[in-house]
Amino acid sequence: MTQDPRKPILVLGGTGKTGRRIVERLAARGQPVRIGSRSAKPAFDWGDRSSWPAALDGVRAVYISYYPDLTVPGAKDVIETLAKLALDMGIRRLVFLSGRGEEAAQETEEALKAIGAELTIIRSSWFMQNFSEAALLDPILAGEMALPVGEVREPFVDANDIADVAAAALTDDRHIGQLYEVTGPRLLTFAEAAGEIAATTGRPVQYVRISSEEFRAGLAAAGLPENLVLLLDELFTHVLDGRNEYLADGVQRALGRPARDFSAYVREAAASGIWNPA
Repeated sequence: MTQDPRKPILVLGGTGKTGRRIVERLAARGQPVRIGSRSAKPAFDWGDRSSWPAALDGVRAVYISYYPDLTVPGAKDVIETLAKLALDMGIRRLVFLSGRGEEAAQETEEALKAIGAELTIIRSSWFMQNFSEAALLDPILAGEMALPVGEVREPFVDANDIADVAAAALTDDRHIGQLYEVTGPRLLTFAEAAGEIAATTGRPVQYVRISSEEFRAGLAAAGLPENLVLLLDELFTHVLDGRNEYLADGVQRALGRPARDFSAYVREAAASGIWNPA
C-alpha cells in the first residue's frame, strides 16, 4: 500500500538506543517523524493506554520498540492491543523490534503476523552499544565487568545497523512481510569483548564470571527494584546460554551491505571519549 509521505512516522522509544537513531535517519531523508515517548507532545506511555490514540493519530507507520523488555509478563498482549488499535486507525505499516532466542518475543511476532498488518520484523541480537550507553558502561569505567555469563559467544549487533534496517523498512514497500534476523559479523564472548575494549582504550577492563546469585545480590545492593533485578537475571542467565551462538544475514539482506564489526564500534566509541574516566 502506498503511504502518504506527508504523514509522520511514529517511532516508539524515540529517545532510546535504536529509536533516536531511527529518528535521525528519517529526519535526514526529509521524512516527517513523531517521537513516541512520555516526554513528547503528544505523549506516549506504554503504561497509559489513554495516551495511545493521540500518539497514533494521523501517522502512516509505526516502529514498535517495547520497554522495558519483551520478556516482561503481559508484554505480548500490550503490543498486540496497540497494533490492533493502529490498524483500526488506518495505520497498516508496522516495524517490530524483536529479540533473538526469546520465546516471549517470538510469541509476540506471531501475534502481530496474525492481525494482518504490513509487518516487518527485526529480530535483534545484543546491542554493541550496551557496552557504552547502558548498564555495562559503569563497570567498564571501573575496570571490571562482572556477569553471570561463561564462554558463550554472542554476535553483538550495532544499533546503527538496526536503525538503518528499520528506517528502510518504514519507508520502502519491499520490506513488507520480511523477517530480518540481525547480528554482527563475528561471535565474541564477553571476555573477548572486554579485551577488545581494553586494547583499544589502553585501559584495563577485566571480565569476571560470577554466579547468578552474586549478580542478583549486586543489583539489589545497587538499589535496583526487584522486577528489574529479575529481568536482568533472566537476560544474562537464560537468553545468554548459547542459544544465539550463530550468525545471521539480516543486515546484508535488508541493506545489501555487511553488518558492522565490533572492532569498528569499539574504535568509534573510544574516539568519542565515552570510556574515558571522569
